[in-house]
Amino acid sequence: MQKDFSYILKTDDLKQNEQYYHLSADKGDLEVLKDILKVEDVKSFKADMALKMSHKLHRLDIKGEVRAVLEVKSVVSLENFEKEYIAPFEYYFDTSLTYQDIRDMDAGIDEDVPEIIENGQIDLAQIAIEQLSLIMDDYPRKEGEIFVFQSEFDDETTKQANPFAVLEKLKK
Repeated sequence: MQKDFSYILKTDDLKQNEQYYHLSADKGDLEVLKDILKVEDVKSFKADMALKMSHKLHRLDIKGEVRAVLEVKSVVSLENFEKEYIAPFEYYFDTSLTYQDIRDMDAGIDEDVPEIIENGQIDLAQIAIEQLSLIMDDYPRKEGEIFVFQSEFDDETTKQANPFAVLEKLKK
């Protein structure tokens, strides 16, 4: 059975005052995160979050920062290297909002639309993973690595393979 990295909170149990949470992945959690993030290895994963609940306004604000050290593979040299990621974030939920309410909203593309709380609970670990994945490099490479393209064809072969070469001959 695979262990799941999660920290679920029920929104009804949250108090009005600001609450602080610190998540730190243990060895088993790091293996799970390695599979979720699709990286070579996860060396460390920590998240600090401050939650402020307003039952009166039906609003839950979350501010925090995720810190992780990942071992990734360079797309240039194909060598593994470690890279540290720091992801500060702010999130807010509307505790009374439904998916239908979101569809009915006349919100512009630049407007912040609150997140929806499903089944009266949120998963702080899932939020932290999502925030990290948003800043991860799609094509990681080591510091200073530059991709230089070298054609396997010489100039003459490239000219012959060029479909416009025939048109060039007709033009003359």
